[in-house]
Amino acid sequence: MKSTFYDFSAKDADGNEIPMSNFKGKVVLIVNTASECGFNSQLTDLEKLYEKYHDIGLEILAFPSNNFMNQEPCSATEARELYNKQHGATYTIMDKIDVKGENIHPLFKYLTEGKSGLITNSIKWNFTKFLITREGQVIKRYPPQRTPDVIEKDIEKYLAG
Repeated sequence: MKSTFYDFSAKDADGNEIPMSNFKGKVVLIVNTASECGFNSQLTDLEKLYEKYHDIGLEILAFPSNNFMNQEPCSATEARELYNKQHGATYTIMDKIDVKGENIHPLFKYLTEGKSGLITNSIKWNFTKFLITREGQVIKRYPPQRTPDVIEKDIEKYLAG
């Protein structure tokens, strides 16, 4: 049974398997994304955070997902190109996955099971965010409407700590 963030892996947009253990010692922000979602301006906001904090240990992993009203019609590589061209994204774009339902990716199953204190742990919409500490602890979950600039203080806290 996988019990920590570091026990998982996921493919990047090019299909390369990336062990989450590669991010030991980093603060990781995981986001399920969609190019046609009304929250897609957050892709630009995520880049601002990445540029500001990457050199001191922040990693951002964007997982394109088409689970909500078909708002991510792109393949993973198309999403990466679009995110880069329209939003300047240089953070890591992962493979397109399911973040809920029968085919939920194992990493997202781990992120959502029993960790939120919510009535239901299921992801409700695009741009749900998870903050992982340098020690691999899932420390916070943020709803879609919580913009990256609002969570910046938490990121600073865990980068410093």
